Amino acid sequence: MLKPAFQAACRGAVEALAAETADGGPALLVGTPWAENGKLYNALALLEQGTVAAVRLKVNLPNYGVFDERRVFAPGPPPGPVSFRGVRIGVPICEDIWTEWGDYEDVVECLAETGAELMIVPNGSPYSRDKDEVRLNIAVARATESGLPLLYVNQVGGQDELVFDGASFALHADRSLALQLPAFRECVVTTRWARVGNSWRCEGPIAPLEDGEQADYSACVLGLRDYVDKNRFPGIVLGLSGGIDSALCAAMASMRWGPSGCAA
Repeated sequence: MLKPAFQAACRGAVEALAAETADGGPALLVGTPWAENGKLYNALALLEQGTVAAVRLKVNLPNYGVFDERRVFAPGPPPGPVSFRGVRIGVPICEDIWTEWGDYEDVVECLAETGAELMIVPNGSPYSRDKDEVRLNIAVARATESGLPLLYVNQVGGQDELVFDGASFALHADRSLALQLPAFRECVVTTRWARVGNSWRCEGPIAPLEDGEQADYSACVLGLRDYVDKNRFPGIVLGLSGGIDSALCAAMASMRWGPSGCAA
């Protein structure tokens, strides 16, 4: 992340992707490292009409658990919303809505006071048991404080020892659940938002979420799959002792590749 060549490659990829929006089709919100004035930020870019139309910088940088962002990034200033086709959208980035963790800037309050109509929150929130309840409680608190609807978009996939479970969701301003996507798999869903009174509402699918040991199992299968696939390994070799742990490992591998992809 700290290599200038990598930062430049990211900037070039974002600008190339922005050019793909020149036909007036869908705009994109893309997370990216963003170098500016000698500092590196964790950023979100709005790509629209062939250009990088806006950039917002992450304010609150987590430094606990698996996170070590303060070593890499500089904190951005409190942001205002981005203007997108007549709608003012707040884009707090991940930790920017977790205001009760430490001495953080209240980014959501800043967005509400500067005219945001709804919030889209990109996240790289790794899985742990019952994490979906923690995220929902945080989102409900921010919707309550701001009076704004909130779309919580979470990464999905394995990355070395981490698993990101997805399970993206949306809340109306009254904190009712508007949308719940499934966990542990990628999906593309179109939601239609309409202005109702002074707020925005949408209707979307409400998928059930696994919990407890079932969720743990799904996380292991996803983590194993992406570790193998992203490293481009041709298959896996299992050493089986005949115990229940061996049977469980074989079941996880079989769920992903089937018997033909595993050697024991």
